[in-house]
Amino acid sequence: MTRWRPVRLARAHDETPGSRTLVFDAPGWPGHLPGQHVDVRLTATDGYTARRSYSLAGAVGVELTVERIDDGEVSPYLTDQLRVGDQVEIRGPIGGWFVWRPAAAPVLLVSGGAGIVPMMAMIRARREAGVDTPFHLVHSLRSPDRLHYASELLRPDPGVRVSLLYTREAPGGHPRPPGRLTAADLDPPGAACFVCGPTDFVEAAADLLVGLGHDPGVIRTERFGPSGS
Repeated sequence: MTRWRPVRLARAHDETPGSRTLVFDAPGWPGHLPGQHVDVRLTATDGYTARRSYSLAGAVGVELTVERIDDGEVSPYLTDQLRVGDQVEIRGPIGGWFVWRPAAAPVLLVSGGAGIVPMMAMIRARREAGVDTPFHLVHSLRSPDRLHYASELLRPDPGVRVSLLYTREAPGGHPRPPGRLTAADLDPPGAACFVCGPTDFVEAAADLLVGLGHDPGVIRTERFGPSGS
């Protein structure tokens, strides 16, 4: 297991009304693969510790996007109280299955809610690597104000197609009415598939992909529960 290392918050900004992106100064960071995550540990003055896992959002460095869980032990502190210069501990990078390495095969990214975070790392890594691998991001979210990384996802990125699926409220003129993910929203077999989001979403998306004929062996999934862990 990799060691815990202290990191300091270098900058931060609100991503959505309920989430915040944090960029840390992490001397000696060894680098990571897109799709990997870190454990974050907070220690109280009485010695009590709490830890949670968060996907890395960037292609390089330690950048996290944290969704606030109202009754959580870690996320409210990270989204509401952590200030530039404050220190936390992280351990990582962790994970070797849910990762993308530059390759020629097309990539289908299917995300729900905060599950977009590791997908953004993959899109950014593709850009950083300068490859022309076709990417299609299918992202499900409740309403327009819940869109993470809006400034990046709404601007042209050659070779990257973005399909936004709103489940409750769609912006005016959006070509698809609000509703849950369906097989019609997904690509036919032939792509490497990554699925991330809440457990129910991931299971439904994986079933849809298999139903379309995708080989289960090329469908990589990562899920999170209500605790955010």
